[in-house]
Amino acid sequence: MVLENLLTPAGGERAPWKLFFIGFLYSSLGLLVGLLLFREYASLIALFFATFAAVPTMYATIKLEEKKDTEIAEERVLLKEHGKALALFTFLFLGFVAGWTLWSLVLPAPLSGAAFSVQESTLSRLNSPLAGNAVNVAGTFAKILFNNLKVFVFSLVFAFLYGFGAIFILGWNASLIGVAISDAIRSYAGVLAIPVALSRYLLHGVPEMIAYFMAGLAGGIISVAVINHDIKSEKFKHILLDSVDLSAGAVVILVLAALLEVFVSPLVG
Repeated sequence: MVLENLLTPAGGERAPWKLFFIGFLYSSLGLLVGLLLFREYASLIALFFATFAAVPTMYATIKLEEKKDTEIAEERVLLKEHGKALALFTFLFLGFVAGWTLWSLVLPAPLSGAAFSVQESTLSRLNSPLAGNAVNVAGTFAKILFNNLKVFVFSLVFAFLYGFGAIFILGWNASLIGVAISDAIRSYAGVLAIPVALSRYLLHGVPEMIAYFMAGLAGGIISVAVINHDIKSEKFKHILLDSVDLSAGAVVILVLAALLEVFVSPLVG
């Protein structure tokens, strides 16, 4: 009850930067619980507790956005309003990333290994085929875009089925980026290690997350609307159109993010 009432959706949309600190708190508490109680499975338990704490905020925000859909007729104004929710989710995501990056860096090796074992093995598996395909730029771009579109579809479907289901996928991606950034900081030398590592991964990572949040918002809005409205009503048609616009915008952003990841991010550092 305490965590879910730290900030209301309306308050978060007015001051989305506060969600950065809440995301940092959730990721830190998740790691603490995982390491203290379930060390063997800490990497997954930490993710579960961190994202579980964010569920009430995300679901309440989706309900608020669905309500806006029924009250605002002009699509341009509506998309601007959704931008407030996307800012809220983005700062929450950045807080997750900051928490997992920091603790991956400062924890002693035995604890860090337990806390991030699944993330490290996943990163190794993801990076191997991309490294082998580095000379084939088109193939690398296609693989990255295909992977991103898979996450997009899962975010959309999970949000539709569970309302807040996308938060678990997004939390998982935040943990991967956090661990990748910490690994990059260790590999770079000098005072520029931190800004270079952050730029290398956040340059394309943040647009990707915004796109996934747009997918989650689109699926969540439809999910709430199905419960609250007759699917044959004009309001539902308006909500469906809004969700299609969000989804289409997300796909465009994912294409741009894949281009950044292939052509720009490798040049950093």
